[in-house]
Amino acid sequence: MTADSAILVARGLGKSVPGPRRLFAGLDLVVGAGEIVAILGESGAGKSTLLNILAGLDSADAGELWVAGTALGPLDEAARTRLRRTRIGFVFQAFHILPYLTLRRNVALPLALVRPDAAAALAAADRMLAAVGLGDRGGDYARDLSGGELQRVAIARALVHDPALILADEPTGNLDPDTAAAVLALFAGAVRARRAGAVLVTHSEAAAAIADRVLVLGRDGLRARS
Repeated sequence: MTADSAILVARGLGKSVPGPRRLFAGLDLVVGAGEIVAILGESGAGKSTLLNILAGLDSADAGELWVAGTALGPLDEAARTRLRRTRIGFVFQAFHILPYLTLRRNVALPLALVRPDAAAALAAADRMLAAVGLGDRGGDYARDLSGGELQRVAIARALVHDPALILADEPTGNLDPDTAAAVLALFAGAVRARRAGAVLVTHSEAAAAIADRVLVLGRDGLRARS
């Protein structure tokens, strides 16, 4: 699999933080279309930092990175922002559903940032809400939903603009086990149906179980879990 054919390619990534303390070095990762990769690691290992680097929100100290065939290294901040808006979707532990917008408008936000057609964006949001089982809730607000329902909205928002890459940071950390299982199944099915690639960082064995590969992050990069 090459940088042109893979959804995500990272080669030799390294990152240190003030101290100085090395989080990781020599990190290699390739994610293909329709593939979910789970990354485990101890607290402080740099999992969230790695996600920020993959999203172009932070820069590695060393190495090269491609998302959907585009090298991030040469991009300025404006170009990285455009890439995030069009090619990357995010799912967070804390949902980040805006309380003053309806669910429909929350889901439509990624499209509103890149396309001028508001009606088309709202129609796409309604389709995505239906796909995650909330087709009749578009006019509701965050206060009206349970945690599991809010995470379904977050998944709909992450996928509405058909991104190539989905980055998920402990997406079920705030959910009870039964609700988490249902949300994880929905997430996995949606990613694979759209042939996106996904990187999921988690402490949860249940979340890792949906992945095609499970890797462990350490100071020497990523290794397959034994």
